[in-house]
Amino acid sequence: MAKHWEDHPVEVEGCFGCKVTGLQMSAGAASSRGIQTAKAHDKELGAYYDALRQGIEPRSTRQPDIDAAVRISNEGGKAFDGTKLTYKE
Repeated sequence: MAKHWEDHPVEVEGCFGCKVTGLQMSAGAASSRGIQTAKAHDKELGAYYDALRQGIEPRSTRQPDIDAAVRISNEGGKAFDGTKLTYKE
């Protein structure tokens, strides 16, 4: 930025460099709240596929649904099918 102001110390209409130096980013634009990291996403999908290998069908790939399906399957002694909300035969 300092180099740009050496070329012309006052803002010039239509100058891209002048326009860019005036940009400000808010912390909200760079925030990652609510967005899962790749590591967390991979862990969640791993748990989902582990459940599928056991014959359990969670309602979704989200961890709370996976945990609920595994818990229901363990309590009922049969694989749970979250898409139909019944036990698999």
